[in-house]
Amino acid sequence: MSAPIIPTPAGHEALETLPIEAWANMFFFGVFPYIALAVFVVGSIIRYDREPYTWRAGSSQLLRRKQLMWGSVLFHVGVLFLFMGHFVGLLTPHSIYKYIITAEAKQMVAIIAGTIAGLICFAGLLLLMHRRFFDARVRQTSSFSDNAILIILFVQLLLGLATVPFSLAHSDAEVMLRLSAWAQGIFTFEPRIANYIVGLDWPYQVHLILGMFIFLLFPFTRLVHMLSAPVRYFWRSGYQIVRSRKLASGIGETHHG
Repeated sequence: MSAPIIPTPAGHEALETLPIEAWANMFFFGVFPYIALAVFVVGSIIRYDREPYTWRAGSSQLLRRKQLMWGSVLFHVGVLFLFMGHFVGLLTPHSIYKYIITAEAKQMVAIIAGTIAGLICFAGLLLLMHRRFFDARVRQTSSFSDNAILIILFVQLLLGLATVPFSLAHSDAEVMLRLSAWAQGIFTFEPRIANYIVGLDWPYQVHLILGMFIFLLFPFTRLVHMLSAPVRYFWRSGYQIVRSRKLASGIGETHHG
């Protein structure tokens, strides 16, 4: 099998033929990524600095605890693998991994692993949504943002799974390479990165837009807890509650009297 051709941005001709679509493409895939990332970073820092006590997921674990446990575990396992797969798959240059695996083989691995992780995440998300929307007590403790972010994640997951048949139809890995070039171009400030997305099937485009929208909403929802990790406990010296004999004696005497 011949090696895939690394995509290059489309020429200006592709943009001039469809001016409205071209401007929309330029905004959503050339400008919006930077807006979303800026809000994600700055907004998260501001929230952590000004509202540290809201930096949590919130809990209703006393209600339907078993369903919460299964849904949470499945969802978090699935979403962790999906995040790492997207992060490594999109941001690793082809020039690095081409010595280990071909682009076509990498795409097939991504499709299989992504589908499995997506289905696991989907099962967990269904359990969480059923619990939140169909249990009256849980529903009363849920905020609008809690419900909205679950629905958005559900739609995003469906869009991701919907790209699988389209990816299978492009066995030459050309679409995967274009998506990778777009994602890497964001961080290298490559001009006209939006042109990589021109002509891609709609599930890819909507999936990318909604993904960036989630980054935009991130600092204002419970998703911020994803950035928290209890690493400080590894170096914390710990503490021990000690009560002096004098204090214990005084409490005993007071109780006796």
